[in-house]
Amino acid sequence: QVQLVESGGGLVQPGGSLRLSCAASGFTLDYYGIGWFRQAPGKEREGVSCISSSDGRTYYADSVKGRFTISRDNAKNTVYLQMNSLKPEDTAVYYCAAGPYFAVVAGVVDYWGQGTQVTVSS
Repeated sequence: QVQLVESGGGLVQPGGSLRLSCAASGFTLDYYGIGWFRQAPGKEREGVSCISSSDGRTYYADSVKGRFTISRDNAKNTVYLQMNSLKPEDTAVYYCAAGPYFAVVAGVVDYWGQGTQVTVSS
């Protein structure tokens, strides 16, 4: 069974950090672009970051550039999103997704995870 499972969400104060993980089972992440998306209450889902399968190409939304870093460990079949200098507006459910890199950047994906809640609040 193909699955993407996110973990690492939680409650953090403004300025704090979290690292999200996206672990795959039932398939190998090596051949997929992996993206992180988020959806805040009452808002549409938006793309946050994406990493390609082969050349390490990355994409970041303007709102997270310089604060978030995406990386992958193919040996562990896992992709990470390091989130620093978190702001209240980063509060959302974060989802990881897999598919061809440019398709994922455009929001068209083959597989979705179930999401993990990130809350930034004092």
